[in-house]
Amino acid sequence: MRLALCTFIIGVLSLRFLPCLPSPFFFILLGCLGLALLPWRFYPIGLLLIGFVWGGSAASFVIGDRLDRSLDGQTLWLEGKIVGLPEYADKVIRFQLDHAKNTEVRLPKHIRLSWYQGEPLETGERWRLKVRLKYPRGTVNPNTFDYEQWLTAKHIGATGTVKEGYRLEASAYASNWRYLVKVKINQHLPEDMRAGIVALVLGDGSGLTKQQWQVLQETGTIHLMVISGQHITLLAGFIYFWVVCLVRLGLWPTRIPWLPVACGLAMLGALGYGLLAGFEVPVKRACIMLALVFIWRLRFRHLGIVTPFLMVLAIVLAVDPLASLQAGFWLSFCSVAILLLVFSGRLSRQNWLLTAIKLEVAITIGLLPILLALLLPVSLTAPIANLIAVPVVSFIVVPLALLGTLFLFIPFVGTWLLWLAGAALKSLFCILGFMASIIPAWIAPVYSVWTIPLALLGVFLILLPRGLLVRGFGFIFCFPLFFTEQVLPEEGRAEVVVFDVGQGTSVLIKTKTHALLYDTSPSFGDFNVGERVVLPAMRRQGITKLDTLVISHADTDHAGGLQAIEQSLNVLHIISGEVSKLNYSKPVSSCQNASWWWDGVKFTLWQWQEAKKSNDLSCVLLVEAQNERLLLTGDVSAKAEQAWVKENPIKIHWLLAAHHGSKQSSSGAFLAAIKPETVLFSRGWLNPFHHPHPDVILRYNKVQANIEDTAVSGALVIKLGDYLPITRARDTKKFWRKE
Repeated sequence: MRLALCTFIIGVLSLRFLPCLPSPFFFILLGCLGLALLPWRFYPIGLLLIGFVWGGSAASFVIGDRLDRSLDGQTLWLEGKIVGLPEYADKVIRFQLDHAKNTEVRLPKHIRLSWYQGEPLETGERWRLKVRLKYPRGTVNPNTFDYEQWLTAKHIGATGTVKEGYRLEASAYASNWRYLVKVKINQHLPEDMRAGIVALVLGDGSGLTKQQWQVLQETGTIHLMVISGQHITLLAGFIYFWVVCLVRLGLWPTRIPWLPVACGLAMLGALGYGLLAGFEVPVKRACIMLALVFIWRLRFRHLGIVTPFLMVLAIVLAVDPLASLQAGFWLSFCSVAILLLVFSGRLSRQNWLLTAIKLEVAITIGLLPILLALLLPVSLTAPIANLIAVPVVSFIVVPLALLGTLFLFIPFVGTWLLWLAGAALKSLFCILGFMASIIPAWIAPVYSVWTIPLALLGVFLILLPRGLLVRGFGFIFCFPLFFTEQVLPEEGRAEVVVFDVGQGTSVLIKTKTHALLYDTSPSFGDFNVGERVVLPAMRRQGITKLDTLVISHADTDHAGGLQAIEQSLNVLHIISGEVSKLNYSKPVSSCQNASWWWDGVKFTLWQWQEAKKSNDLSCVLLVEAQNERLLLTGDVSAKAEQAWVKENPIKIHWLLAAHHGSKQSSSGAFLAAIKPETVLFSRGWLNPFHHPHPDVILRYNKVQANIEDTAVSGALVIKLGDYLPITRARDTKKFWRKE
């Protein structure tokens, strides 16, 4: 049975690594072959093929349910029902609309919407909304969060922005009771305690501040504030434990078998908590696992513990094959696998403190390669933080919060219990915040292909029982993790990364021993692209220091990520074309015409001295490596371009189009003078300014310049000085990225 389960699981998991989905005919052919092999000795291969077909078919269904390309960017009226709890953040409401209808077109089953300064929404309401729909698409940058992958895992077929709307039907209590519970909790708690309790009771973490999420990430305790298997298992364990206590105290009726009742009550408690939490994917996984554990406890203990674990994994993947696209799937199942490896077959007994320490050390070591493979931060304080946080949350906060919610109908009792839970959680955040301020999380550089598999083998050997000689080889296999070496440009060369940041600009230039960032990308309300995209991408490249940060001018699409980047990296020098409007408290130098050399690469700054408007004050940067030139122009207009050409009548190989391709820039005379070989557009997909303008495209076509667009190709990488073709992030194929 274990072999059969393993082959099916491997077949489904292979979906994650597909660059594209095969044709339906190919799936049918493989499925028939797999079924034909089942009655024979080659049945494991048959189950492998069936798992692959099952996962691929599910992915094909989700991809096929996406918004029609012809509707991308169109504004339509649609009707639908709000599901889940709406998320409120900085005047923006984000929510999911299911089964949306329009009389003229077919719409996806699940649509994720944002409504800026929208009306209050409740779960279960039906609304008629005017929405600008978008195909599920996101920015693509090397080694950063993949938004398109996340949308695919959530089965989201379209995104959109609400322009206006009105309520068609109020929600019924049956569909809105979770929202009403949330309102009740908020009414009985002070503002600084609400978000954490709501997150633990209802699984809605949207109220937690960005700083709180940062603290949880830095200390490796995010799993405590998102209802997961730990919380569900804890409640079920409490119920099971109390039944066992009654039995041992002789208080249980002898005529009633205690074991089936204990398992049944514990499972009901888990399902009740799962219902309260909205039955998100982690909760479903936990409930399935608990159900199998209780069945194993009642009837199948002779099978051991590995078989139920594999059965749970197979069932979860059978129910939702796309679960493997989520980091939480890998972290939860790998954590359980580590516990099975560490505690199964151990004969020694230790006290609870040593056991807890052993558990945290094992989880930290075991999950290290998984976190690195998933490009997640590694918390260096996680073992200590979890030793403190897990007991507080598990045995104080969650029980008090659930009891307080249950007794809200009793005056003062529910409020008092919730307040105690909130106070304990608030104190815990203070402790975690102090730890995070001392030792932040480690964002590891990108490793070579063979390093992570070797590390996985290494931690497996390390976690084996003491006394086995092979454990020593585990440390050898993990050794490369501590000695990564980034590939740096050679003397006289530079690597240029034009980040895909939507409607904005951010360009990283690296030489052999220096790094410069030109602009920091935009920020939109509570979403700072510099913090979410540019900073992680630089940290993954091993950059902890910027020699120079150039902010072309003060517009938010160029300077939006300034504070986030400056606070996280050691920035030695900041230069801007608009110092007075930058709204920044630390010293910033004004842009002055100057040149310098780094590692055989020449950098030249320029600013139009007669400029009066903000865009024309942009600080222009010219980079030259082995006579191959890159020109970054900010948002300058045609007049500033002409002024630059008069002072620098030279050929440009790579030109970042001024003002994202605005009609007021990239004049014909300017292009004729510099004769660019390739123009780079940094802009957002379906941006409201319609950049680049069609006239600008015609001008570049007239001078026979190649066109590269971050909105189409993702981040762009240039090896300046080697005269090589450009590298596009979207050239790395993934099945969820449909061009």
